[in-house]
Amino acid sequence: MERTVTFSFSSTSYEGAEATETFTFEELGIDGNMDEKALDKEMDKIFQAWIWDKLNISYSIVMNQ
Repeated sequence: MERTVTFSFSSTSYEGAEATETFTFEELGIDGNMDEKALDKEMDKIFQAWIWDKLNISYSIVMNQ
């Protein structure tokens, strides 16, 4: 059976701010034979890249002196 991982996020502050996607390990380029610690580290790295790709955040800080 092919291993999959599902990434998702939602916001309690903004309606409609949510996403869910499921990927196979192969699609993500993950070696299914990694030890658990290495797999957790790789998943975290991929999740962070996925979520930053989904969110469009811009900001500016204006300070009056």
